[in-house]
Amino acid sequence: MSNRDELKEELLQTDADFRRLYEEHQDYEQRLHDLQSKSLLSQEDEAEEKRIKLHKLVLKDHMEVIIRAHQESRVSA
Repeated sequence: MSNRDELKEELLQTDADFRRLYEEHQDYEQRLHDLQSKSLLSQEDEAEEKRIKLHKLVLKDHMEVIIRAHQESRVSA
């Protein structure tokens, strides 16, 4: 397991904001998977797929900010 993976695991245990973002990201991942498993997507489905992908990206960006802040605090400590 890489240091980054270890940090993510630690944050899941210790940082409520990170855990909330991660769980929300996982929920969107599941919704996206369910949507993509359909054989034919309607226009509504395609719009929903775009919204989900955008939300996932925003959540991932927020998680990255938290990870970087923790990495930097460890380096400077």
